[in-house]
Amino acid sequence: MDLYNSVIIGISIVALIIITRILNIPFRKIIKLIINSIMGAIIILAINKTSTILGIHIGLNIITSVFIGIFGIPGAILLIAINFF
Repeated sequence: MDLYNSVIIGISIVALIIITRILNIPFRKIIKLIINSIMGAIIILAINKTSTILGIHIGLNIITSVFIGIFGIPGAILLIAINFF
């Protein structure tokens, strides 16, 4: 990791702390959302790798991973259903 990425990560962490203080959101909830979003991205990757035969592909971006991070398995099922329509 070079200096540029380290600075960007540092600024992002500081901005996240400032936003949580302004909006009065507990930092623990933000960390839980980030961890759930990472797990959502892993679920999307697993779905994309295992269901290529059926032609199912869910785009991996921040919106879909946060959606699955918030709603869990029902969110993944809903994204798969949206894929068919």
